[in-house]
Amino acid sequence: MCGFAGVFSRSSQGENDPAARVGRMAAMLIHRGPDDGGTWVDAEAGVAFGFRRLAIIDLSELGHQPMHSATRRFTIMFNGEVYNFAELRVELERSGSTFRGHSDTEVILAAFERWGVQAATRRFIGMFAIALWDHRERTLSLIRDRLGIKPLFVSAHKGEILFGSELKAIVADRSFDRELDQDSLTAYLRYLYVPAPRTIYRHAVKLLPGHILTIANPARPLPQAEPYWSAEDAAQHGLANPIQGSDQEVIAEGERLLADAVGMRMIADVPLGALLSGGIDSSIVVALMQRASSRPVKTYSVAFREKEYNEAPHARKIAEYLGTDHTEVTLTGDAALGVVPQLAGIFDEPHADTSQIPAYLICGVARKEVTVALTGDGADEVWGGYNRYSYGERMLERMLRVPRPARRLVAAGIGTMSSDSWDRAYEAITPVLPARLRQRMPGDKLHKFGRLMGSESAALMYRSLVSGWQHPEHLVPGGREPTTGVDRVMQGSAPSRLLDKMMLADQLTYLPDDQLAKVDRVSMAVSLEVRVPLIDHRLVEFSWTLPATMKVRNGRGKWLLREVLYRHVPKELIERPKQGLSVPIDQWLRGPLREWAEALLEDGRVRREGTLDAAVVQRAWQGLLAGRGEGALGLWAVLMFQAWRERWTT
Repeated sequence: MCGFAGVFSRSSQGENDPAARVGRMAAMLIHRGPDDGGTWVDAEAGVAFGFRRLAIIDLSELGHQPMHSATRRFTIMFNGEVYNFAELRVELERSGSTFRGHSDTEVILAAFERWGVQAATRRFIGMFAIALWDHRERTLSLIRDRLGIKPLFVSAHKGEILFGSELKAIVADRSFDRELDQDSLTAYLRYLYVPAPRTIYRHAVKLLPGHILTIANPARPLPQAEPYWSAEDAAQHGLANPIQGSDQEVIAEGERLLADAVGMRMIADVPLGALLSGGIDSSIVVALMQRASSRPVKTYSVAFREKEYNEAPHARKIAEYLGTDHTEVTLTGDAALGVVPQLAGIFDEPHADTSQIPAYLICGVARKEVTVALTGDGADEVWGGYNRYSYGERMLERMLRVPRPARRLVAAGIGTMSSDSWDRAYEAITPVLPARLRQRMPGDKLHKFGRLMGSESAALMYRSLVSGWQHPEHLVPGGREPTTGVDRVMQGSAPSRLLDKMMLADQLTYLPDDQLAKVDRVSMAVSLEVRVPLIDHRLVEFSWTLPATMKVRNGRGKWLLREVLYRHVPKELIERPKQGLSVPIDQWLRGPLREWAEALLEDGRVRREGTLDAAVVQRAWQGLLAGRGEGALGLWAVLMFQAWRERWTT
């Protein structure tokens, strides 16, 4: 895993020393690559590369980047891993290619020379962001992996191109214009992340997953990036060609593909482990790792003192059953207080997924012993794991049959009590409820139900489910929400089934822009490479061939993953209500994080800055202090924006 930055410019503006320029940009990424660094400049072409390396495969100097191809037609910077590089190397050697070292970077270059850029990229299995200079065509190609596991940012402004693995590398260049994008801020406050291709800055974009952007003239507007793979195409093809076979045959095929994906990601020349929450996703990864390993796999989990958030006992039982070498660390509000001030530096555009806190902590613990860790991230979006998918199947369409005045009345009634009040009422009747009706965080779920009842369409209901602020335009004067992948998919005609629409929308937006961005930033902040086998693109394509009942069955998601896991771990160790890696953010904001939050939300400060409506912010903050926990995520988004502004714009 690595980080890179670069400049492509045909003008004479900027510094006279382009190597120093990209060196400074790349220095902002040293956490992504503490082992080695390098620069390369073609002054005549106006292109300069700066690189930081985290050595994983071929630790020798032969893995140094930027790297030139054998014929010196191509120069590359590569962040990520191509897991099938050994197979590709054998095929290339049979065709006459020769190699000096054994890195996947050298194989990638040979593949480009032999098959061409787009054809070669389609053959790669892995996670990658690539910057490639073609000396013959004098073009810069920027390439991002299919699912968006690895990030790649681009700025085209004032006649030149800046690009990098993180925004902080681009921001480090003196020529970059840091103008805030109000519309992106509005979208962020709804979704808790900035939806691609936008960034928080007006003059920078994210390269979309599965795309190749080829630039011949940096003085012209960015050309259209070309897709080489898309989740939409995978969905369309899979739904049109459903898998045939019995449940047991499909489960066996799923296990074969899962085992292959996990096995590929165990290839490394450095110590390797896994992050284990005790849920289905990470447990199946660890089970398959342990089956393939001759020694105990190193596993790591995080514990909370707050019982309703704590999955550590489950992880411990899984680890004991599988025989892993397990480490557990406890996260308290005080520990969170120590992490929170670092978040704005780690996430160089606002990002408000609260699981960033425990994720950062557990990555730091793992990094003390390993350099690579596998996780179960991405499984929910691909295998139907979120509770909102079962809501969609069972409830959303039924709700729409209820007359809107009646739905509004129900929504208003639910809103008369806070989430905490509903929780207390629920606790009073819990002893007499059957186990199947018991719920975690019932007040929060009831408030979500109330918001759904007030929505006009299935598309708006779904958007409500994934929103931090229901009306972010009230918070950002002059801000207008841009159309996102969520809107496009949910309001479109295909896929026809609501479950498929929700999953596709998440694969296009929430997965790369929230979940994978979070995993990348917190792991790279501590120089840990995280690999995500459950979203191998072959598994994504396979999942779209499955009937809906092999994803969500009897109101429970991830049916196929569960059935595979039952072959390795007793059912009773797995079956329990879904938790996820969440934190008690409302309690923390009223407790150990209160002083920090109040400083960022101080009325005079917000008014002076002028970006957010101070009155709306204060009403939400006072409501949270009064016990209305349903405002916590929205306020966390505001706090992350305020902390980001303080770190990056002052």
